[in-house]
Amino acid sequence: MAAERRRERAEVGGFVAFARFVVCGGGVGVVASFAVAALAGRLPQVPWILVNALVTAASTLLATELHARFTFGMGGRATWRQHVQSAGSAVAAYAVTSAAVLVLHQVVARPGAVAEQAVYLSASALAGVARFAVLRLVVFARTRSTASAAARPVSVAVARAPIAAADPTGLCRAA
Repeated sequence: MAAERRRERAEVGGFVAFARFVVCGGGVGVVASFAVAALAGRLPQVPWILVNALVTAASTLLATELHARFTFGMGGRATWRQHVQSAGSAVAAYAVTSAAVLVLHQVVARPGAVAEQAVYLSASALAGVARFAVLRLVVFARTRSTASAAARPVSVAVARAPIAAADPTGLCRAA
């Protein structure tokens, strides 16, 4: 029933989907960036890159659910396949944000929180545009579900004439 509801939903246009992506994904991203800064400040013994990984994992789960329900108009929960594919794009985004902040730390000896946030959010925005394309064209693409539905085997019921067990000539004609 839920799968039928998802198929019945009209496809969301590119502009609307991108606007929803910015609101949902961007909102989660901004909250995640503050969570990374807050946790890194409160847990100085934990490396920043590990804090970023944990926050990225949690925010990816939340964002994937929001994207499945609202951004791309699927109307239901994300599947395991969609979570795994979304996690793959999040790993790439994590690499981009981590590399950007690590480069900042190589260039500036002791960057302030504002500089760190600016670099982190800028890298997140660039990675977000790429993630939108991957999520729209691969993870939440509608053509895949339509194609897989068309490729399913069709069951056909065949009506056969009743065969009289006592009449051997009837067996030959029915076969």
